[in-house]
Amino acid sequence: MSERPEAHPAATSAAARYPQALAAFGRQVRRVAPHQWAAPTPCTDWSVRDLVNHVTVEQLWVPELLMGATVAEVGGRFDGDVLDDDPAAFWQTAADAAQEAFGVPGAAEVTVHLSYGDVGAPIYCAQLLADTVVHTWDLARAIGADPALAPELVDFALGEVTGHGEDLAASGLFGPPVPTPDDVTPLTRLLGLTGRREGP
Repeated sequence: MSERPEAHPAATSAAARYPQALAAFGRQVRRVAPHQWAAPTPCTDWSVRDLVNHVTVEQLWVPELLMGATVAEVGGRFDGDVLDDDPAAFWQTAADAAQEAFGVPGAAEVTVHLSYGDVGAPIYCAQLLADTVVHTWDLARAIGADPALAPELVDFALGEVTGHGEDLAASGLFGPPVPTPDDVTPLTRLLGLTGRREGP
């Protein structure tokens, strides 16, 4: 296996938290009613189905990248809508495969070849975890479910995105940061950093 770049401290616990994040997102996916798949979400231009598809596709990439594949080698295999007629089942299959891939002995030592450069697998996992946590809140809000998140997941995601608000907005996946007072909850601060407002 390739020598991995040095990981930042939070990344070292990402793989341990990742199954919890996947399970939280999966619970919201299973709550989507048939008429809600076309509903809007806090993500501009994304329907509920688009959002679930996005997070599902991220999981499909995990086994490939942890096996050493490059973005170019994977190509357009996961482009478009991958959910088919049973989105919840397809999501679970993808999530299970991603979780298994991160749990393979030695996975933490892998260098992952992303579109912007090479990173260690723990950093890749940390980035995915933060994205999944935020989109779990998005999905819950979109379908009218309880958007509460486990405090440990919020804290992890907040640590991952703090200081990167403008970079997150530039990625196109999150809106510009929303200013928040100093005394807000960690969840409100996380939402603000990713361009979201906790209220209506």
